[in-house]
Amino acid sequence: MSIQQGNLQFTSSLSFLLKRRWGSGMAIGTEKSGWSPVGCAKRITLRSPKKAKEVPFSVFKQLLHLLIRKCNRSTRRRLRLPKEPLAVDSTTISAGHNRLPWAPSAKGEKSGIKLHVSLLTETGEIHRVTESTGKQHDSTLCSRVTDPNFILVADRAYGKHKQFDTYMEQEQRQYFVIRVRYNTFLHEPVYRDRKRPYKHTIEQDLTCQLGTKARLTRHRFRVVKLKDPQGNPVVLVTNLHRPSAEKIAEIYRQRWQIEVFFRWIKQHLNVPKLFGRTPNAVYGQLYTALIVYVLLQYVYVQGNSQVHPSARLSFAAFDRLISLAALPPEWVVYLAHHLTLP
Repeated sequence: MSIQQGNLQFTSSLSFLLKRRWGSGMAIGTEKSGWSPVGCAKRITLRSPKKAKEVPFSVFKQLLHLLIRKCNRSTRRRLRLPKEPLAVDSTTISAGHNRLPWAPSAKGEKSGIKLHVSLLTETGEIHRVTESTGKQHDSTLCSRVTDPNFILVADRAYGKHKQFDTYMEQEQRQYFVIRVRYNTFLHEPVYRDRKRPYKHTIEQDLTCQLGTKARLTRHRFRVVKLKDPQGNPVVLVTNLHRPSAEKIAEIYRQRWQIEVFFRWIKQHLNVPKLFGRTPNAVYGQLYTALIVYVLLQYVYVQGNSQVHPSARLSFAAFDRLISLAALPPEWVVYLAHHLTLP
């Protein structure tokens, strides 16, 4: 088989899986399949995966992380920082208590499981993923998805003062920009010198220790206070001292990319609808959905850099058009002849 034929076969298979939402947790069977350059089946049959509970979900997890290593590209340094931002968060998929009795939620009324994800905000690429039941707090699994080679960007669930000291004292320092509660006590604040007035909604830029005297951090951290678009206070803690306050705010704003990612997989990969009841079936479905996302993101990023500028698409438009088998001719040519396998 030639490289061109291999690319075409890979593209057809990939497009078919993406088009039929392989990540929905259903097995796919085809009848009288006819392939076009963008991979469309003439007729399909869907059935529930009867043996999903017998397949260890660790197989899908290992495959996902293998694809992440193969497909991820170096991020673009738009912010001109020594390291790239890495957004960390989790999403919860709830179910009835009787459906998943092995996965109690924090509130106790329903069952639920969590996916903990770290995402490169510059490119939208998944970096690390792990799973837990809904009862487990996000901060307890933060170390499994963080990476000191990147700047950790997270919301209030990860704003533990003790952990801030740990980030400073570990062998390879973890730089971070994390939001904390607006009423966090700031001990002995010292305001940073500033020659120009603050831009946008930034109000204060200072250094201090965090917490009360009984639970005071050992190190002084930088605190940037600003307002969100609704006028609510936002307090950011970081150990980055060289960037401007505006740059710190911009780093935190990039955290929104992980919220967009969670919304996308829930809307397009049927993640909220769990088809199995055992851990292997449930987690296997979720990791399969993430595999689809990684492959789709890989094809999109590579294609958008190779097609003519007039044919470049947003990720949402690319996803919609590949599902409808209506990609522009430039993309069809790229998929058939120029797609490089990971």
